[in-house]
Amino acid sequence: MQVTIDDQGAAARVVLTGRLDIAGADAIALPLATLSGAKQSVVIDMAGVTFVASIGLRHLVSAAKALARRGGSIKLVSANPAVVEVITSAGLAQMLPMEPRA
Repeated sequence: MQVTIDDQGAAARVVLTGRLDIAGADAIALPLATLSGAKQSVVIDMAGVTFVASIGLRHLVSAAKALARRGGSIKLVSANPAVVEVITSAGLAQMLPMEPRA
């Protein structure tokens, strides 16, 4: 998993590329935790994510909850249909709002 962060003041844009499996989840754990504790909003570009495992969803949900506790928000953009299906099937579409390319 490759993680690229564009810090934009109170907001951050994170671009993920690769598989959000166990190894990918390890790669995003610290950056997402740090951003969700410091930023008001985080946009995660999921265009390059080809697979999402439950551990990957766990880190996304943890970040969303941390941001929400502080009045912030998370948004996933450009997720491919397979990733959208996993998030929707897991019942997380409301907690992890998704939009086409932003």
